[in-house]
Formats: sequence, C-alpha cells, structure tokens
Amino acid sequence: MQVQTPADAVDRIKGLLDNFLGRLADDDLREQVRSLVPAFEELRGLGKGLIPSELASSARERILAYFQRYALQVIEGDELHVVAGISEWARRVRELRVEFGWTICSGVTFKDMADDEPELAGGLADILGADPRSLKPDQYVLVNLQQDREAAHRWNVLNTIRKKKGLGTKARLLEYMRANVGKPVSIEELRYLAGDKSEWARRMRELRTEEGWPIFTRMQGRSELPVGTYVLDEDKQAPEHDRRIPDDVRVEVLIRDNFACRVCGWTREQLRQDDPRKFIELHHLTAHAEKGANSVENLILLCNVHHDQTHAGRLKLEL
Repeated sequence: MQVQTPADAVDRIKGLLDNFLGRLADDDLREQVRSLVPAFEELRGLGKGLIPSELASSARERILAYFQRYALQVIEGDELHVVAGISEWARRVRELRVEFGWTICSGVTFKDMADDEPELAGGLADILGADPRSLKPDQYVLVNLQQDREAAHRWNVLNTIRKKKGLGTKARLLEYMRANVGKPVSIEELRYLAGDKSEWARRMRELRTEEGWPIFTRMQGRSELPVGTYVLDEDKQAPEHDRRIPDDVRVEVLIRDNFACRVCGWTREQLRQDDPRKFIELHHLTAHAEKGANSVENLILLCNVHHDQTHAGRLKLEL
C-alpha cells in the first residue's frame, strides 16, 4: 500500500477546492456547500496526521501530545481543533484535566484568579509570558508536565460532593479540600466543583484569610507547588489571631527562614511517613495574648513538632 504523505493530502485538497470554484457559477447553495464537505474532511485528516499515529492514536492523545510539546505556552482552541481532528475537542480537553489529572488551565480560570487576587497577576504573568486577565476562554495552558495519577479517584469524590444538596460553594470547596489534605488540587477541579462560578477563587481566599484554613498556592509561599494548584496543608484551622496575619507577611517570613524550621531545619522536602513533622507553622516570639504583633520581626517558622513543644513549655527557644 502506498504511503499517503501530507503533500498528497494537499494536492487532493487543491483539487477539491478547484471543484468548489466550479460550483460557484451555480445558484444551488446546497451543492456549493456539499462540494466543500470532502475538502473539510481532507483538512481534518491532514491536521490529525501532523502527529504520527504511533505517538498518539486518538484525539485525546493528540491533544495531550501537543500540550506536552508546548507546555507553559498559551495554546489557542483552534490549534487543538486542528490536531484533534474532531469537533468535540473541548470535551477531550476537559477529560484530560479533570479525569486524567493533567493540569490544563483555561483563560477563564486564570482570569478568575487574577481578578480576585490581583497580587497573583504579576507572578502568573511572569510564568505565562502574558497577562492572565487578557487570556480568552478558548485559550489553554498546560502548567505541569507531571500527571496526577490520583485524579480519577478525586473525580469520583468531586462529583459526589458536587451533587450534594443544600451545600453552598464555600462548603463544597472546603469539604473537597479536607478530603484531599496535603494533596495538590487543580484550580480546574475547584472551578468545576463550584459549578463554573467565578466566585470559587474568592471563596478559597475567604477560607484561608478569614476562616484560618492553611490553604496555599505557589504564589502564597509554597514555591514547590505546580502553577494552578491549591493544597490544604492540614485539616486544622488556625487560631483566631493567626488568621489576621497578612499574606505578604507570611510570604516574607517563609522566604527569610528558607521555608525551614528554625530549631531543626526541617522542610517539606524531608516529609516522610514515619516522621511526626508534617508541616511548617508561624510562631509568635511575643505571644499574641501579650500583644505580640503579626509582624515579620515577631514571627518565625517552626515545624509542627517544635511548635507544639514550645507552646507546651517543653522547649525554650534560643535563636
């Protein structure tokens, strides 16, 4: 069997378009339209063939291969339509991100984040090479080359919570985060859980800043996290006074102390299942009850073990 090349397909398309030009002299609109159908099919096949079938045999695989080749670059929906070769390419993108664990963010999601937390816009712009608020709904970015293999399980949990009646957006988001403590959750999952409402970003900020849940992103002190993910560090709310520590102060303390416990030097990179140290916490040198300020000078980082020992009086800090 003779191998068909892209050049062969282009020649066939030219012939079909010449046939279409001949139909323009007719007044029969339907015949004109029908004469274009074969050209559309040839173009569809040409686009599909740009990624060899041995590398990607399905529309979903072709889309993923294209994203992987151009990770952290803004990809137009029309590009994905070409390489997918099917009209339902957007559904395949959704499957890749929410069922198969690829962190593919849309322009809508980036805009939600940047509008609700303007301080993140600059960091996102540096990573994307574009203002996140300027992205269009049918523009996408693969922000992490590592597949989240637990996504299928989370998908089932997510849908169970999403279908619950009587829960507001914030309650759904919190329940889902508490079901995934310590695990990065993509912003596309959160958006879907919120019913595609733009308020999801605001509700996540409220959970962190007003209700004291230790929820972090790459831009809020967890530089090792992939772009476009949130993580609930532990299933525990901060004391009322700690909830008032401004985000910029938290980040400055994290950077100053190198994201490490000031007593033992432990960082999250040393996280081990049999080690009781699980997370880093902010500690007031002068207690809040003694009018200690939520300032960079009055705060240090301690691992949860040494933080507990300090408050129990079993450890005297010598810094």
